Amino acid sequence: MSPIGEKIRVLRMEKGLSVNEFARKSGVSKSYISNIERGVQKNPSLIVMGKLAKTLDVPLEELLTHKYANNNK
Repeated sequence: MSPIGEKIRVLRMEKGLSVNEFARKSGVSKSYISNIERGVQKNPSLIVMGKLAKTLDVPLEELLTHKYANNNK
């Protein structure tokens, strides 16, 4: 799993969204979201990332940083 994909999956689950709900709300296909989360799609476009960030109610920069939210500080 890619760091970006893992971050998206964790944020999605924290919001209580299934992949189906997330796809419907973001306008990004369920298969594409699944591919991002599983690390199959390693380089999603900024347009797609913007849609996902908006749906997750986080700044785009948060999805693009490679730091994982639960890293030890």
